[in-house]
Amino acid sequence: MLNLLRTKSQRPAGLTAADVVAQVSDGTLTLIDIRDPSEAAMTGRAKGAVAIPLVALQMHADPASPECHISLKTDQPIALYCASGARSGMAVQMMRQMGYENVTNLGGLHHWSAAGGEVV
Repeated sequence: MLNLLRTKSQRPAGLTAADVVAQVSDGTLTLIDIRDPSEAAMTGRAKGAVAIPLVALQMHADPASPECHISLKTDQPIALYCASGARSGMAVQMMRQMGYENVTNLGGLHHWSAAGGEVV
């Protein structure tokens, strides 16, 4: 229960897991899976998520890096998830320090699926 409370407090007011699912579906929010590839292989990935493991996030999210992922824009909404929400919470802070204005912690993959998001 503590992880759910911490995850909820890291979301902007009013943004629920269901909101994230809907916004990913309509293309207005980028969802990032920061888990290791081996984790995703065992449990699946949220449909529409971009895979950027936490160990590579700084390089692929830094707007000044030539390796910055094409789908990441500092002024566009982004949500991140991991297995429980702890690592994605750290990643949110990292991205905010890089200048991302609207980035949120979805929590874990189970938050996505509980809100009706498809796992592939």
